[in-house]
Amino acid sequence: MKRFFAIAFIAFLINGCSMSSFNPFQSNRISYIAGDSIEPNQPKRQPNGGYTSKARHKATMKPYCIAGKYYKPTYVEVGDSMRGIASWYGPNFHGKQTSNGEYYNMYDMTVAHKTWPMDTMVRVTNLDNGKSVIARVNDRGPFVAGRVVDCSYAVGKKIGIDKKGTCNVKLDVVGFAGKVYKASSGKPKPKVRLTNFGVQVGAFAVMDNAKAMKRKYEKLICAPQTVNIKLGKIRDGALHRVVVMGFNSKDQALDFIKTNNIPGAFIVRD
Repeated sequence: MKRFFAIAFIAFLINGCSMSSFNPFQSNRISYIAGDSIEPNQPKRQPNGGYTSKARHKATMKPYCIAGKYYKPTYVEVGDSMRGIASWYGPNFHGKQTSNGEYYNMYDMTVAHKTWPMDTMVRVTNLDNGKSVIARVNDRGPFVAGRVVDCSYAVGKKIGIDKKGTCNVKLDVVGFAGKVYKASSGKPKPKVRLTNFGVQVGAFAVMDNAKAMKRKYEKLICAPQTVNIKLGKIRDGALHRVVVMGFNSKDQALDFIKTNNIPGAFIVRD
């Protein structure tokens, strides 16, 4: 099964993609799971305890390009779903790095998704036989037309596609970071909030001008929005970009531009 792997933490790292030759797993020969039992060949240690660090999570939400096609990661909430074709990947990638920096373990309950956030908990349901299992997103892929998820060998075994290779599947977001939402709890459905939209309101070669612009827009915003001065480079020196950050969506950022009638402003992702 052909599959692109480890897209190097998305976007700005994508050209430096390389697969790790260091295998943190035990040196036991990899064998396929017999029957319904799963005996994991556990890693000695996963970075960050097996979850995505804040910095790497931010990196994996940047747009990226694979084989000339652009993908734009999106934020989701419990209850979101999609349908398509599922596949699985195993021995050829066992012990190599995933897109969030973990080491892939074919016996862990994990999946690869092109756009959903790392550590999203998903219920993977095989629509051909009704079998389902909950798994965690820790990689990007599959980059094959029509496919929506690439399952670890363990997940593929549980839903019955370890031999066939693919199946029709439904994905449901059921939680985040290892926690599964229970409707009976009475708590509002959790969601990953998008807070990295911003609006660049000006750019100046002179820092004092940037500070004046910053003070102006600090009077127009309210928490959780902030006004920041970010340094950029131009041929003859520094460029001081004044950016209002903290919008929860592209539409909210656009509304800020229209409401305040800001000429030349544009949306940024940071």
